[in-house]
Amino acid sequence: MNPQQEPRLSLLHITKRYPGVVANSDVSLSVHPGEIRAVLGENGAGKSTLMKIIYGAVKADEGEIMWNGRQVDIANPAQARRLGIGMVFQHFSLFETMSVVENIALVLDEKFDLASLAVRVKEVSERYGLPLDPHRLVHNLSVGERQRVEIVRCLLQKPQLLILDEPTSVLTPQAVRKLFETLRKLASEGISILYISHKLDEIQELCDSATIMRGGKVTGHAVPREETSASLARMMIGRELPVCEAKPYTGEPHTVLEVRGLSLPADNPFGTTLKDISLTVQAGEILGIAGISGNGQAELLMALSGENPVSMDTVLLQGKAIGHLDAGQRRDLGLVFVPEERLGRGAVPPLSLARNALLTGHRLAGMKGWGLVNYSKARNFAKECIQRFDVRCNGPDSAARSLSGGNLQKFIVGREIMLAPKLMIVAQPTWGVDVGAAAFLRQTLLDLSRSGVAILVISEELEELFEISDRIAVLAEGRLSAAKPRQQTDAESVGLQMSGLFDTTTPEASHASA
Repeated sequence: MNPQQEPRLSLLHITKRYPGVVANSDVSLSVHPGEIRAVLGENGAGKSTLMKIIYGAVKADEGEIMWNGRQVDIANPAQARRLGIGMVFQHFSLFETMSVVENIALVLDEKFDLASLAVRVKEVSERYGLPLDPHRLVHNLSVGERQRVEIVRCLLQKPQLLILDEPTSVLTPQAVRKLFETLRKLASEGISILYISHKLDEIQELCDSATIMRGGKVTGHAVPREETSASLARMMIGRELPVCEAKPYTGEPHTVLEVRGLSLPADNPFGTTLKDISLTVQAGEILGIAGISGNGQAELLMALSGENPVSMDTVLLQGKAIGHLDAGQRRDLGLVFVPEERLGRGAVPPLSLARNALLTGHRLAGMKGWGLVNYSKARNFAKECIQRFDVRCNGPDSAARSLSGGNLQKFIVGREIMLAPKLMIVAQPTWGVDVGAAAFLRQTLLDLSRSGVAILVISEELEELFEISDRIAVLAEGRLSAAKPRQQTDAESVGLQMSGLFDTTTPEASHASA
């Protein structure tokens, strides 16, 4: 990067207003050729809106965009791509029923045939350490694999400016390192990169500079390598980062969830077969399951949540066989579930928070009766959830899709907690969530477990699992390792297990050693 060069991109006094909220207020920033600039801020700080303005997906109300020294009006993403701007979104924009190569073909302006494009996709994905089968259907891909499609699709366009919104959220540490190598090479060739991430260690390792946003405004600039994670966090959230506290459970321990020898063949050619999985989760504890995306997490979650019923005696809730029950019947018995896909599965994007509260909250007394829904009760439920769990939005009538990722996650987790569960199953609880909201969510799960609720967390964030879990197991190639007390393992041994290097033993034996 040469700071004497003319900026590749300059934003001058950008303002964007929505009903009830100013997403961006008088924002100015620039990025030079070869510069990797981070944009830091809490969920809802205005980062994603600003990136969408650059990419032409959103139109600014005020301000100018300068591209290679000349003013431009970017009307849509197609024009942005023609200019040389590529973007990888945090929330995926893929067609479920189409293949990987067909999804990639949709955004290419050049002439191509699918066969030769499939070869390019395979070559590029393998070169960047993000291997993809170009002929797989998207609906069969894990979240991590879908993220790879988004990244590869963008890299195939050879952009002059690459915008990355939480690109490593579901990547393995090895894939992150490979991606960083790629990004540094791109920067050395003069490509500019705008990088949004809540992983402050990544920002310090990768980025040359950082712009900090809070409340829709630019509040500061920093050189990440000259800062600590704590100082960057303070700049982001305007206060000291809270530290999670795990109090001892003082209640009567008993088994809430038991899984006995769960074996389940993959239901599609690209799925993962589950092999003799056994586990227990006690009242007052958090069992963390680590693993690389695509190793059976989706299949295990569907079997536990009831979306894919299994043999009756395979899954037990407080001693009652529930394997044959569907998701609604399991919820009636006190099981709640937070999926990793917030938009489309955890919440319906165009519906208000009040109506999204009904998805699972309709079981509460007074929410419905005589075949009718009490929308006033639903609205009050959503309002209480917003207040209790610090959901930053424009009230219970806000559409789910209008919330930032972290705030929507707080609403979904809060909605499930307010159902007074006996067992909570959570997938990727803080994926794409800023450091402040992540600390809030983790403390919320710890407090809930110490109230006597059994919690099963599946996460690819090892740091998160070591922060909140009482015991940790690893899922690899459809097999589950024995769960070990957190104090008796470390990230290195868990990392080895993630590659499948472990022996399975009975969970009772492992738990007895705790």
